[in-house]
Parts: sequence; structure tokens; C-alpha cells
Amino acid sequence: MSILRSFLDAIIVPFRLSAVQDGQPTGLAANTGFSSANTGESLAGYNAADWKLIWSDEFDAPGLPDPAKWDYEVGFVRNAEPQFYTKVRPENITVADSQLVITARKESWQGAAYTSASLTTLGKFEFTYGKVEISAKVPTGRGIWPALWTLGSEMPKVNWPKCGEIDLMEFIGLTPDQVYFNVHTGAFNHVTKTGKGTNIVHTDMWREFHTYGLVWSPRKLEWFFDGRPVFAFENDGQGPDHWPFDLPQYLLVNLAVGGSWAGAEGIDDALFPAEFRVDYVRIWQRP
Repeated sequence: MSILRSFLDAIIVPFRLSAVQDGQPTGLAANTGFSSANTGESLAGYNAADWKLIWSDEFDAPGLPDPAKWDYEVGFVRNAEPQFYTKVRPENITVADSQLVITARKESWQGAAYTSASLTTLGKFEFTYGKVEISAKVPTGRGIWPALWTLGSEMPKVNWPKCGEIDLMEFIGLTPDQVYFNVHTGAFNHVTKTGKGTNIVHTDMWREFHTYGLVWSPRKLEWFFDGRPVFAFENDGQGPDHWPFDLPQYLLVNLAVGGSWAGAEGIDDALFPAEFRVDYVRIWQRP
């Protein structure tokens, strides 16, 4: 969910990224840093005994999300998105049936035509390196934009994109059979048309829950979809402008409406209310 994604980038992205058919890589961009050796690995291939669970939310307690773990973004936040992110409002966010449910609605609120919610762990939990796995089910429809991502905790000091951004998953209703995985740094970002990332093609992926995985080490980032590797970004040793990922990041889970990318062809108001469901979030580190 990049901070300043442009309409032009919305047109370019699907053509510059590698496609993966039904979750299987069909090609790799020449500059992604993805090693062919990785194609034999899976998230499950990382021995569970080598990792210790350090933070998780199974969403077992009904009601509002656990305030010890989550905070909220509030208002009009980024990307020219027309939704107003609300705080502790059950109409937009709740825990039910052991799932986090973020609901985007077509309604008038604080000068906005739409409402939704964005959870963040900023000030609650930050981490450096580790393994992340999130199970989620995305909504679909023209103008919808759910995302699972992280931002560098240094953002107030160095600003975006120098703080670093890791997009575990972005989905837009304009391309309902695709899911996007991207990374942004000072040197590599969509604004300068040097962004790094890929997308996969998975038919009707929005119909079911899927798992989105990340393994973050000092030498590279690796993305996984349903346990299969889809992309990697390597530390090239050229400093924080290329690799700001030796400092803590915090997690965001949000459901956006419209904006500079997902709203490029308008918003289908018939899709509301739209639900983004998360079954669990789990983060491990090596002891």
C-alpha cells in the first residue's frame, strides 16, 4: 500500500511485473533479486524448530481488536483515497467467528462518502527480521484495495520511502485474479519507476482464504503465497537507501477504497459493504 502511488503507476505495474499463473511462477523480472535456487523452497521448508513465536493474534476474543496489540489510523490518510478510517467503530472493525473483520461501507461520515478501518502495530509492536504468516480472505469489486504490509519505524525521521515498506499483499478489484507483492526503498520505488516486485495470477483468489508469508533476514526478503515462493529482494550491500531493512518495521492491515491505484476506473458502489477477513497473524524469530 505505497504512500504515494500514482495513476500512471497503476497502468505500468501490471506490465512491468512478472506473472505467476495460479500461484506458480511463470517468469522472473531481470532485476528482482530472485534466485533460481529459491524455487525449490517453501515457507513450510523453514524448519519450525528453528523459530520462536514472538507475536501473534488468533482473533479468538469477540468484540474489538485487542488494544494491547493494535492501534488505528484515523481519517483521510494516503493515496487520495476517499474513505475515512474510523477508530474502535464496530461497523468498520470487529472480531467475530475467530476472525478479524474490516468492513468498508458506503455512508456519509466526517465529510467522507465511505468508511473503513486500518489497523497498525505502531507503538505497540515492532520487529527486525523474522518470519511472518497471515491468513486472509480479500473482498473484490472495482475500487476495493485490501493490503497487508509493513513500514519502517523511522518514518517520522526519514520519511517515505527511505523508511522502507514491505507489501506482503496488495489486491485491487480492477485485477480480481491477481495479487501483488512489492518493496519500496529510497532507491527503489514506484515514484522513480524503479520499484521492485511481482504479481501472481490466481483464478478467483478472492473466494477463499490464502496465506501470505514473508521471511526477512539481514541478506534478503522472501515472499510466499500459500507456502510457495513468489518473489525475493536481496540486500546488495549499498547502504540504507537500497536496504533500510536492518531497522524495525511495524505491521498494517487495512481496507482502502478507491485512490490513485484501485480507483483508476472509479468505484462500484454495489460492492458495499465489503469485508476483508483475517484469520490469524503470526510472527516468529530465530532464538
